[in-house]
Amino acid sequence: MTSADPSQPSSRDLDKAIDVIRNGGVAALPTDTVYCLAASLEHVDAIGRIFDIKGRATTKALPVLVADSIQMRQVAEMNPLAELLTRRFMPGGLTLILPKKPVVPSIVTGRRDSVAVRIPGHTLTLYVIKAVGAPLTGTSANVSGRGSVCSADEVRAQIGDRVDMVLNGGRCPGGVESTIVDLTGPHPVIVREGAVPRAELETYYFK
Repeated sequence: MTSADPSQPSSRDLDKAIDVIRNGGVAALPTDTVYCLAASLEHVDAIGRIFDIKGRATTKALPVLVADSIQMRQVAEMNPLAELLTRRFMPGGLTLILPKKPVVPSIVTGRRDSVAVRIPGHTLTLYVIKAVGAPLTGTSANVSGRGSVCSADEVRAQIGDRVDMVLNGGRCPGGVESTIVDLTGPHPVIVREGAVPRAELETYYFK
């Protein structure tokens, strides 16, 4: 494992993280919510490693991080409400569950027909996604069942010897996982309340 310091990563550290992901590795990256485990959707073997790293059942889906709405449309079927919420809350702490497109590997979605996707509100994360040139997995960088991690030191303490790199971008500003909204049914449903409070979504008549 290579660990990048200091808390404000240099261009060299960023390039190293990008190379790790491009070449089929797994890197822990800071986001606007918590640190995530990032693998390219183009490397199925790396995605499989994430389940081992976390001790997570492969029947459970992994969220996907994209750089912008264009990339979002490449992985998910967007409806008018999804477009509206994307404009209102992204980049930021809102994840949308949407019908997936064939480009998304089935291992990412737990063999479901839907994908959880968001645009993170963190300059560093967005830079890496754009530089890799592909959507990334965005599951929290922790062992399943344990608390989410908000600093590089916390990542190292839980899973540091299992990932190829921990990119130290300082403490995550949010510290709370994203809010998840399912838009695959006849009515939108808040699956998990997190960084975006339910009150901010009430305008859209969520149940």
